[in-house]
Amino acid sequence: MTDYLSLPTFASPKDVHVVVETPRHAQAKFKYETTLGVFVLSRALPLGLSYPYDWGFVPSTKAPDGDPLDVLVLHNVTTSPGVVLRCRPIGILDVSQTEAGRTFRNDRLMAIPLKSRHSDASDVRQLPASLKHQAEEFFAAAVAGTGKTLKFLGWRGPRAALAAVRRAQKAFTR
Repeated sequence: MTDYLSLPTFASPKDVHVVVETPRHAQAKFKYETTLGVFVLSRALPLGLSYPYDWGFVPSTKAPDGDPLDVLVLHNVTTSPGVVLRCRPIGILDVSQTEAGRTFRNDRLMAIPLKSRHSDASDVRQLPASLKHQAEEFFAAAVAGTGKTLKFLGWRGPRAALAAVRRAQKAFTR
């Protein structure tokens, strides 16, 4: 049984591994269940909503919410839960999440697979504003009915994304 949470964080000094939990076009969120060593159904998305891109996490990291660092993988391919992609972080969406009266950071890393047709994208801030706005709308809609609220704090580039990965990696090893 593969322990996806403990795979190496980095594929190279500037590239990370990403474990896909929920593939592009899925109408439900899947989550890696450590006790079973498999991917399980977390919840259905609201009617008509599907993931615009693959969704997953950076292994051997721990974000402020206690989970591995979240990643949206920007590419036009649909993979499967458990696929590990080598990706270049191109930015991060800073997010404040409130749940059960508690507010914490739950940022979303943005990454491009190294083998992608669009692997030349280097900075999320250079992507069309409409794409970033749609990503924010998706994240807000995906948590509808869960008791979670999100506040988007802004977009930062690849240096901030790599710094967030390194912080989350250090938090994992503590």
